Amino acid sequence: MNTTNSTECPSQELHSAIPAFLGIFSVGGLVFNAFSLWIFWFTLKRWNSSTMLQFNLALVDTMILPVTPLMVTYFSMGNDWPFGEFLCQFEAFTLSTHLYGSIYFLMLISIHRYQVIVHYKAKTFWRSKSSLKKLIMAFWAILLLQGLPIFFFLKTSVIDGKVKCLSIHQSELSYVFLLYGLVLGTFSFFLPFGISLVSYMMLGSYIGKISPVSLQGRVMKTKSVQMIVVTFLIFAICFMPLHVFRTAGTIVKYYSHSCRLLHDIEVAYYISLVFTTVNCCLDPFIYNFANERFNKSFSSSLRRLLFSK
Repeated sequence: MNTTNSTECPSQELHSAIPAFLGIFSVGGLVFNAFSLWIFWFTLKRWNSSTMLQFNLALVDTMILPVTPLMVTYFSMGNDWPFGEFLCQFEAFTLSTHLYGSIYFLMLISIHRYQVIVHYKAKTFWRSKSSLKKLIMAFWAILLLQGLPIFFFLKTSVIDGKVKCLSIHQSELSYVFLLYGLVLGTFSFFLPFGISLVSYMMLGSYIGKISPVSLQGRVMKTKSVQMIVVTFLIFAICFMPLHVFRTAGTIVKYYSHSCRLLHDIEVAYYISLVFTTVNCCLDPFIYNFANERFNKSFSSSLRRLLFSK
């Protein structure tokens, strides 16, 4: 732990709405993902390649839920971290794994969707469950490896009598976070986002040519369009703002002395951090659009839950 008695730009209290909304989105994500995982594990007996990717997306979504109470407590206590350095590191590691795991598996789902619809007659890599298992394991390994450095360079700091965890006011971390954030932003966000964008653009071009006469063609177009819209909504709301404001915050902290600008970016960063939990509530829509068996199981299970005596 690093101790500092003062800082050039003192941190300010965050609005109580930030931890409140974080708690609400977390509860929503817990309900949606617990329900989704239950359907995947107990209802869908035979998994295809699409189900495997969707299950892993649901799995990384649940990873953030155990640490959200720590974040809510931290924000509610005026950004004073009471849980020690290891739990700060563990929280950052879990956030990173959830964030980039969601991005990676959304990318893989977009590629898979393009392959199985456009090249539906070809026996591609994306239809082989054994090959896809190896790819999924490789991405889990990447997630764990890219998060491990957090346990080595991330420290808590005492600033103006308060313990800070993942705060842009920790001056000793500015340069490290700037480099680490730029590397992750480039290779773990913008690159997967670009691949997802290209995949769905090509898919959109293909389904635009499908005749709307047949029922199957109309359903395929509708489901694919819904899936594309939700995916880009997730990228736009949940992932893009965090990377923009996190990078802006480290740049301003490292190069600028404008406390007002730094505070505005700090508030925007924490709000964008809250919105990363929204994807836990939106991802189940992808399962419904992409997986007809999941959709039927979800609908029937929900009806039994709501109308059972």
